Amino acid sequence: MALIYKITPRAEWTNAQATGVFLGAPVDLADGFIHFSTADQVQETADKHFAGQADLLLAAFEAEALGEALRWEPSRGGQLFPHLYAPLPTSAAAWVRPMPLGADGRHDLSELLS
Repeated sequence: MALIYKITPRAEWTNAQATGVFLGAPVDLADGFIHFSTADQVQETADKHFAGQADLLLAAFEAEALGEALRWEPSRGGQLFPHLYAPLPTSAAAWVRPMPLGADGRHDLSELLS
């Protein structure tokens, strides 16, 4: 099964766990879908949108398990990105891990994705 990834502040994920459903970060709510990245895209997503941010989590989900509400749509540079057009049950996470922040303000995801 192919995993897709969601980067989220710990506080947002903790709040979602209390209800059992992640409705999305502010950018997700504004765009009308929950943004995900593939393994090949997630480091660039972290670098572009989350550089220097501490206390982030990386959550992994089996793409197939999210069903028809998951669509692959062109985004950055024409790449197909997974977008979920439905609430995300927190129980669907295959795993959730803290994202280490380096002194340079960059998150090194290599160990999380191996």
